[in-house]
Amino acid sequence: MFHQIEGLYVNENVNMGQLKFTIHHFLNKFFGDKGLKIRFRNSFFPFTEPSAEVDISYKGSKWVEVLGCGMVHPNVFQNVGIDHTKYNGFAFGIGIERLAMLKYQISDLRSFYDNKISWLDHYGFHFSSLR
Repeated sequence: MFHQIEGLYVNENVNMGQLKFTIHHFLNKFFGDKGLKIRFRNSFFPFTEPSAEVDISYKGSKWVEVLGCGMVHPNVFQNVGIDHTKYNGFAFGIGIERLAMLKYQISDLRSFYDNKISWLDHYGFHFSSLR
């Protein structure tokens, strides 16, 4: 099983700098500003150009890919009837479990699906606060 957060921003004059700012802001808010390093690597995705994969190193860990992103390809806008000469945008996809595993130092993905209240308590998610 895989869960993903996807983002899409469309407007006039959107640029890669805005995408990078958005990704940096989100990751810094999620992990906190201390001990987080972020890097962008060139990549290929069929619906974005240019495209990038984003890696993080958190609290001295090795680099791990956490998301893919890029500027929406003009063909995507054409296919949905949006004037690509006037509008552009960026998109990203982030794997939720991977972020949680890095933040809370969870080593086994399967533990997310064991349905154990003790596991939630261990990571500070108290059952009574989830209602």
